[in-house]
Amino acid sequence: MNSPADTSANTPVSYFEGQYAHAPDPWHLAERWYDRRKYDLTVAALPRARYARAFEPGCSVGVLTELLGARCDTLLATDRVRSAVDTAARRLAGQSHVTVRLLAVPEQWPSDTFDLVVLSELLYYFDTATRTRVLRQSVRSLGEGGHLLTVHWNHPVSEHTCTGRDIAAELDTLPGLRPLARYDDPDFTLTVHERGTGPDPALSPARAEGLA
Repeated sequence: MNSPADTSANTPVSYFEGQYAHAPDPWHLAERWYDRRKYDLTVAALPRARYARAFEPGCSVGVLTELLGARCDTLLATDRVRSAVDTAARRLAGQSHVTVRLLAVPEQWPSDTFDLVVLSELLYYFDTATRTRVLRQSVRSLGEGGHLLTVHWNHPVSEHTCTGRDIAAELDTLPGLRPLARYDDPDFTLTVHERGTGPDPALSPARAEGLA
């Protein structure tokens, strides 16, 4: 497995196209208890009850997207594989406020400002320089006080350039972010950061409601 300091080539789109060519949901995201639990924890970690505008690049077949849609007024979900976009669009057909689009980050990036960006099982398919670019673009896309949520697998995989714990360490050094929450287990690491550069700590749910 490559260390996070390596600059291995990005996983080519042909790898993902090959995976989806053999099954509409090649990672069984809609079936496994592991993924259902991870998605429930991901949504539970969102500090706000609702978000006005959210962005989820690398949405795959839209299983997490469906849960995020219940917490967002508008949600843009994208993937760089056409068959994944088509499957996600069918899953989300009943949620008119969710847009599913074919888009490859970081070369293609929406010009909108969001109050939530979710990067789930995405960043370790990029080399170090590209991963940093994606993270910086995510920060720039957030309005002040917006949230960046990441969640990534921790076990070695040949196609992955790093682990969820490596990504969490990178995020803690990224300018413009305040750490708000982190969850670790042997399988994945989840982080939540708030966009902001001032000296104050991130606004927790309790502080936001005047309880702390």
